Amino acid sequence: MSTAQHKIGSGFGATSTADEVLEGIDLSGKLALVTGGYSGIGLETTRALVKAGARVVVPARRPETAEQALAGLPGVEVDELDLGDLESVRRFAERFLASGRGLDIVIDSAGIMACPETRVGDGWEAQFATNHLGHFALVNRLWPAIAPGGARVVSVSSRGHHAAGIRWDDIHWRQGYDKWEAYGQAKTANVLFAVQLDKLGRDAGVRAFALHPGGILTPLQRHLAQEEMVERGWIDEEGNLLHPEVFKTPQQGAATQVWAATSPQLDGLGGLYLEDCDVAEPAQDTDAREGVKDWAIDPEQAARLWTLSAELTGVDAFAS
Repeated sequence: MSTAQHKIGSGFGATSTADEVLEGIDLSGKLALVTGGYSGIGLETTRALVKAGARVVVPARRPETAEQALAGLPGVEVDELDLGDLESVRRFAERFLASGRGLDIVIDSAGIMACPETRVGDGWEAQFATNHLGHFALVNRLWPAIAPGGARVVSVSSRGHHAAGIRWDDIHWRQGYDKWEAYGQAKTANVLFAVQLDKLGRDAGVRAFALHPGGILTPLQRHLAQEEMVERGWIDEEGNLLHPEVFKTPQQGAATQVWAATSPQLDGLGGLYLEDCDVAEPAQDTDAREGVKDWAIDPEQAARLWTLSAELTGVDAFAS
């Protein structure tokens, strides 16, 4: 499979921060939407965009918590949104569209990781439903605000996509649930979404990217017991990082998604998976810890997932 998945030499890297990749970029007059923009790397993303002059809408499942986290940041507004509830997605989108505003940046940063087997909606597996289907419905419903200005849409995936492709024969994990493989499937879906959205949206000037933000200890790990993080070698029994050189700070973790959303270095590109503030290379071998797996950028699987997602959510901005 031929691919444009090759480094472009951005000049940034794993230790770059969101503020550093935005240096010299003026976002005055721009409107961004950042799901999960009040916690972890999402909060740092919101802070960096505001500092560069943007206004930011932060949809939040817990609006009061979001208001507290974002207190003092100018130009930020919070509204209620639960990505695991498609009616909540619909209501949020309708409220936003009623404001008559256009979006310049959409960053799908919210997500859940390695949760116990949980069902939402019509019995859907929660990680796939929240991380992928909720964002799929959100972007499609917001398309009238995204398309006119040629927005960039950023889908925050993870190196976790290496763990699993799409489980086409049991996409909702009704048998043999494995929380890490289910997470891997959801993160693969995030990449495939960007691949197909970029294909469908580029004639309108909309480009889409997916990315791995890096390893960062944030509230994303809330479903993991401390014992499990100790077993994985992330922390010691006192909760201290064992390999701080491996983990990024939240400011560094936010950098790749901010770069994806704003960098002129990506003009004319799209449908790519990024890491460490550059385009990622293909993951060439089974044990590769970097790069993107073929199954996550396969255009046929991307189109198949789009069709399935449209059927499940009842939303498709590109339906004829």
